Amino acid sequence: MNRTETRQVQIGRVPVGGGAPVAVQSMTTTDTRNPDATVAQIERLETLGCEIVRVAVPDQTAAAALREIKTRIRLPLVADIHFDYRLALAALESGVDKLRLNPGNIGEADRVRIVAREAKARGVPIRVGANVGSISKEMLRKYGEPCADALVESALEEIKVLEDLDFRDIVVSVKGSDVEMALEAYVKVSQQMPYPIHVGITESGTAWGGTVKSAVGLGAILSRGIGDTIRVSLAAPPEEEVKAGFEILKALGLRDHGPVLIACPSCGRADVDIVRLAQEVERRIAGYKVPKRVEFRAGLPREDSGKIFKRKLRAPYWENAGRQI
Repeated sequence: MNRTETRQVQIGRVPVGGGAPVAVQSMTTTDTRNPDATVAQIERLETLGCEIVRVAVPDQTAAAALREIKTRIRLPLVADIHFDYRLALAALESGVDKLRLNPGNIGEADRVRIVAREAKARGVPIRVGANVGSISKEMLRKYGEPCADALVESALEEIKVLEDLDFRDIVVSVKGSDVEMALEAYVKVSQQMPYPIHVGITESGTAWGGTVKSAVGLGAILSRGIGDTIRVSLAAPPEEEVKAGFEILKALGLRDHGPVLIACPSCGRADVDIVRLAQEVERRIAGYKVPKRVEFRAGLPREDSGKIFKRKLRAPYWENAGRQI
């Protein structure tokens, strides 16, 4: 597909935007003040393919812990900052690779200027933007309720704050929990600024429902060529976010990440337990990194000399195939 052209920023060792592959990121659920637990979870996420990881920074103790965490991991580290500009400065001192903050909730212009100056000096990008939970009171008064235009205008205001400070290492997001609203917002914002875009459906739900909702929303947005990084935001362990993210990108042909399992649905034509065997094959190939198609079919119609007949494959065939895989 033709992807929207954006500026490129560097998040640690991962390029974002400018034609780079769409990156998959997630956020830890551990207490950042516990480096051992946080590092262990980040390492599990990296094993699954996570490329950028974000951690919460609720106080100065967490900000100080970032230094140790950073030295023990390989993934680019993003600090999630809200309200207190001093936490952003402490995170920068600890060596993070990116800040996630909204200049509008940091406070006075001088505070934003200090953070932007320090981030620029270190080559650290800032992700700004809006979601349905952070739209300002002014925007709500103007539009009456959260909507795509409110999200876009909020994000553009935040961008202008940084641009006025000559800061342009920016990543933008306009997340909504409603798929249609998010799609409209991402299409509109992509037409009005040149920066790389982080795509997500916020507060999408639990592992099952949230993955389905995210797949629909992210699929619709990404299929329009919009998006440089993604997060599948689930009320579930972050490992599930990473797995879902890569499956979405693989389905769209945007990334190759391990095998793709092609399995026929269960039906009455098969005389073996297709569901059990497909799950077993999926389990066995889960650790493979090579992007291969693994086809798993039984009982499919086939034409032969103008005649259609059903071909049933016996259990030994499938079990041997599973062992070979």
